[in-house]
Amino acid sequence: MTGDFRFGVNMIVPDSRAAWVEKCRKAEELGFDVLCAADHLGMAPPFPALVLAGEVTSRVKLTTFVLNTPFYNPVLLARDVTGTDQFTDGRLELGLGAGYVKEEFEAAGMPFPSARERVDHLERTIIELERRYADPEHKPAPVRPGGPPLLLAGRGDRILTMAAEHADIIGFTGTTKTPDGAALAPASAEEIEERVEFVRGKLGDRTAEFNLLCHFVNVTDDRAGALEKLAELTQGLLSADQLAEVPTALVGSPAAVAEQLHAHRERFGLTYYTVLEHNMDQFAPVLEHLK
Repeated sequence: MTGDFRFGVNMIVPDSRAAWVEKCRKAEELGFDVLCAADHLGMAPPFPALVLAGEVTSRVKLTTFVLNTPFYNPVLLARDVTGTDQFTDGRLELGLGAGYVKEEFEAAGMPFPSARERVDHLERTIIELERRYADPEHKPAPVRPGGPPLLLAGRGDRILTMAAEHADIIGFTGTTKTPDGAALAPASAEEIEERVEFVRGKLGDRTAEFNLLCHFVNVTDDRAGALEKLAELTQGLLSADQLAEVPTALVGSPAAVAEQLHAHRERFGLTYYTVLEHNMDQFAPVLEHLK
């Protein structure tokens, strides 16, 4: 952990074995705390990718970020989760989501369930996993009696309510509400804050780590210019001034980004950030600064 934070890198580029090994080792050497395997068609298969990452690293945690849970039978998933947990010596953190890319269901020859049906399946999966973890007859057995730490990610009321009840880590998407199956769009700081406050109201006496997928990273001395370009990239959905406030956009010098992280921790309670693979190298100076 870097100071009061954890940082993950989400691996999204499928590679040869040698290339995968090299970049996993590099992420650990750069100081990232978590190696993440995304779950989309055309990317590396999450569980084999994490087992290989675990073989060639020693410190980083390993997480699915996040599984498209409707693709998985809960009983078979329990086997894969506990087996991967065993093969990585308990370094696995399981990330689950309800799935949102309609085209991937179509490509897999599967119907695209309604949002309610996808969340229903997610809930059934969580309950089945917990039941399997607690069953002394379940093999492979999880390393911890309660199974690997659970990250639940989403933005809707029902998923975040489930996360407040079950998850060790709550993943905020940082996206605004859009029609089901439509492309994602960035949320304003006020929208993200509202989602955080919603979760806090549901947690009660429980505590959870708050995670955010950081969509935009630009480590640069020209913060103002970079924010203007980012506003153009988002097609005016958020202005440069709005982007300066959102935790999904970390823009500026290493010192400026570190200052933003501390400010976002105070406002949103965010202590765990995930950046995309192509931002791994440019984010490294921020990790160094935080040390």
